[in-house]
Amino acid sequence: MFDLDKWQEILGTMRKNKLRTFLTAFGVFWGIFMLVLLLGAGKGMENGVINRFGDGAKNSIFVWSGKTAVAHKGMKPGREIKFTNQDLSAIERELSQLNMMAPRNRVWGEYTINYKKQNGSYQVFGAAPDFMEMNGERAFRGRILNELDEREKRKVIVLGDQVAQVLFGEQNPIGEYVNIRGIHFKVVGTFKVRGNNSGRREERAYIPFSTLQSAFNQPNQVQLMLLTAADGVPAKEMEDKLRALLAQRHRFSETDDMAIGVENTEAEYLKVQGLFNGIRIFVWIVGIGTLIAGIVGVSNIMLIIVKERTREIGVRKALGATPFSIVSLILQESVVITAFSGYMGLLFGTGLLALVEHLLSGADLPFFANPEVDLGVALSATVVLVLSGAIAGLMPALKAANIKPIEALRAD
Repeated sequence: MFDLDKWQEILGTMRKNKLRTFLTAFGVFWGIFMLVLLLGAGKGMENGVINRFGDGAKNSIFVWSGKTAVAHKGMKPGREIKFTNQDLSAIERELSQLNMMAPRNRVWGEYTINYKKQNGSYQVFGAAPDFMEMNGERAFRGRILNELDEREKRKVIVLGDQVAQVLFGEQNPIGEYVNIRGIHFKVVGTFKVRGNNSGRREERAYIPFSTLQSAFNQPNQVQLMLLTAADGVPAKEMEDKLRALLAQRHRFSETDDMAIGVENTEAEYLKVQGLFNGIRIFVWIVGIGTLIAGIVGVSNIMLIIVKERTREIGVRKALGATPFSIVSLILQESVVITAFSGYMGLLFGTGLLALVEHLLSGADLPFFANPEVDLGVALSATVVLVLSGAIAGLMPALKAANIKPIEALRAD
């Protein structure tokens, strides 16, 4: 039941000792403030690093051909490995861990792309439809490549946004034709890339993989493959199976790292996740340690308050006050101090993070983005505050409840 007299008494005690109350509350305020700030900064760093991975699949493997570096079954090192369309079929047929696969070839050199009087030298790639999706290139205007483009060997092209700006300026490029080495391609879309080196990756153009093979004299050649593992399958497991399959087909040693090149993005992603899990644990340890220091301060101050009010408590008990009323009085004062100061710390911390996020909006910082604390953490911190306030006042409250009236009245 709400007791107005008791709350007036609590507020009166706090006003009587303003400096002591302020310093006590500041310890809890600072603990929560630093916890929120550290968690937000850690999340900002994590967001910034994860953004470097872009929108591509996080469990993907890039594979390209190389040259053998060790002798194998009587064959000398230095032999060039060349992937073919038959390798693609074998991988789809025999690799059960596979989810998606898409090949990509490149028109050798940076060939000039012409549109009327405008031109620019950019990389031109031929890719299967799934490649752009897995690689993180997202349609900005129009569309990206599809299965019909691949199957019918259509002469269509998707331009990076940087390419489109140079060739077309403010004009809409969709439906226009560009010229690459005497062959005209219809522009069906443009794309943007989020993440590391996004500007450079937007200085590219994509045509269908089958079209590149036939139009630019690369029959039955595969320069690079992008694969993703099935759900629940570690990319490293698929990588090992893939290496064994290709080693068998092209007769090189499985231990020859130079025969084929492999980039496993899942391995890098897991390393980053592990790093930030460690950072989160460290932040929680530091923040909770600071908060505990503030709560201990509250408990000590409440002990001092009980000692100062020993005679008053004795009078209360002599007049019939129950132990519960004494305990509730001390606990409520402790909870008020910790809950209010902690809430202010939470408010100031989240407010500062919001201000930083606003000031950084539009800025392209390499390893920091969107500092934030999720709602679950904020609610959990609020609950912890109330419980901490009760715990901080429990020992002093029990001590006050056990005071004998006659001894309390004799106290100085």
